[in-house]
Amino acid sequence: MKKSASKSALVASLAALSVTAGPHSARAAEPATCQTVRLAEPGWNDLAFTTGIGMTLLKQLGYDAQSSLLGIDVIYLSMKNNDLDVFLGYWDPAMITYAKPYLEEGSVETVTVNLQGAKYTFAVPSYVYEAGVRDFADLQKFADRFESKLYGIEPGSNQLMLDALDDPALGLNGWKVVESSEQGMLAEVQRHERGKDFIVFQGWAPHPMNARFDMKYLSGGDKFYGPNFGAATVSTQVRKGYKQECPNVTKLLENLKFDVEFENKGMGYLMDDGLEPEAAAVKAITEEPARLENWLAGVATFDGKPGLEAVRQGLGL
Repeated sequence: MKKSASKSALVASLAALSVTAGPHSARAAEPATCQTVRLAEPGWNDLAFTTGIGMTLLKQLGYDAQSSLLGIDVIYLSMKNNDLDVFLGYWDPAMITYAKPYLEEGSVETVTVNLQGAKYTFAVPSYVYEAGVRDFADLQKFADRFESKLYGIEPGSNQLMLDALDDPALGLNGWKVVESSEQGMLAEVQRHERGKDFIVFQGWAPHPMNARFDMKYLSGGDKFYGPNFGAATVSTQVRKGYKQECPNVTKLLENLKFDVEFENKGMGYLMDDGLEPEAAAVKAITEEPARLENWLAGVATFDGKPGLEAVRQGLGL
């Protein structure tokens, strides 16, 4: 009887220890160093929006999420140097020039594809297309009308345009890439469109530009952007070792997937409504709260509580 009681007491003690250890086990699997999550994006509205989604969810889960605005080349170097943790915007194949060395050496790792159905290549207004500019090879025929200029985005993000200029087959010797920003480039497209002037620029989808402008994508860029007008996927990447160090954040990143329609709408909140990325994210989540179930499946708060419940409560859903 005394022995039985002792055994019962031991079982009870172990059960109690198991219950109290639950949250602490989650914390032990993900150390305090994981509470700060360092993200970056290059100033593109699609990536500003998706990064805003990630930031919003992480903050509601109890993490200190921070985002930096950096050129693509700096983003990769920063992940290699352990100065950044997460990048939600690897466009494949458009960014392969930047990413390949880091992926090959293992300093950057891909978590998952977060968007399919994207595209990324040269574009022109439809009136330019109808005038005979339908392929990369057509550009040099109209050099004077284009003023021998290609309009790109941020410095450090236009390598594929620069590669096209260096290709003797395209005859673009003497042309230059005008680098500014996404907004600067789009302002130039709008200005040229008003006067029906020729312009060739960096186009992509998802992006509201596809609805805002009557535009066409050029063929002939497979060598630089890949086939089917630069058909692309977008992936989430992390620095080396992050998946093992921070499994709960990694689970969220594995779940965090989007679609073109959702991103087009969210980017509109940034560009048309003037919302900041996290405000746009909250609006998008509030309008489609069912997405949270997939995004937060198996994800906990930083202190080990159910993630879905915490985010719903925090956002008032």
